[in-house]
Amino acid sequence: MSDRNIVIVGGTSGIGLELAKDTIARGDRVVITGRDKARTAQIAAGLGPQATPVALDISEPATIAGQLASVGRVDGLVLAAIERDANTVRDYGIDRAIRLVTLKLVGYAATVNALLDRLEPTVDTGIVLFGGRAKDLPYPGSTTVSSINGGVMGLLTSLALELAPIRVNAIHPGIIGDSPFWASKPEGVLDGYKRHTPGGELATMADVVDAVQFLLRNRGVSAVNLYVDRGSALL
Repeated sequence: MSDRNIVIVGGTSGIGLELAKDTIARGDRVVITGRDKARTAQIAAGLGPQATPVALDISEPATIAGQLASVGRVDGLVLAAIERDANTVRDYGIDRAIRLVTLKLVGYAATVNALLDRLEPTVDTGIVLFGGRAKDLPYPGSTTVSSINGGVMGLLTSLALELAPIRVNAIHPGIIGDSPFWASKPEGVLDGYKRHTPGGELATMADVVDAVQFLLRNRGVSAVNLYVDRGSALL
């Protein structure tokens, strides 16, 4: 077991949970956060003694510092918390849009602020923000998602400059075929997206986890927006 502590905000499901499992397998300790206290504790227990649960809803930024008060030294931070918002400008849900914008653009920054006194000020410390390819490859209903994922790029450049030598990077997954959101789509939906990738296959959660670990650990990489999409922009 190493002495590294990795905080994964949004670590109770999907890619965040797969990342927590992989991080533990590498010998590190993890703090996973989720909105529901009981569920987060149950999932952490299933991961074993190297996992610690924290109840946290980053769409309520004023509560973040208090909820993270128990977290000790942080050697890596992954902001993977997301919500899906099927929102179009023709049928615009303002409350849903505000919640999602707050979660990512305010909540991500507020989480970093809350943990600054525990983030080790060294090049070995990495922060990874989750954006997404919807910023430049929108899909029906992605109005808010596309907007905030573009905003993540601006947040990244600001944090990477301000927090150096701590490294800050962003990952932008495309259509992740085996993720809970996309795997639950009706039969045939993913086939259309596969046709727009060289090789005709979609990226997987394992691909994203591997990319996040690279961004967390490679000491020479900062201020990078990394796309994980099997080259979908080429077609």
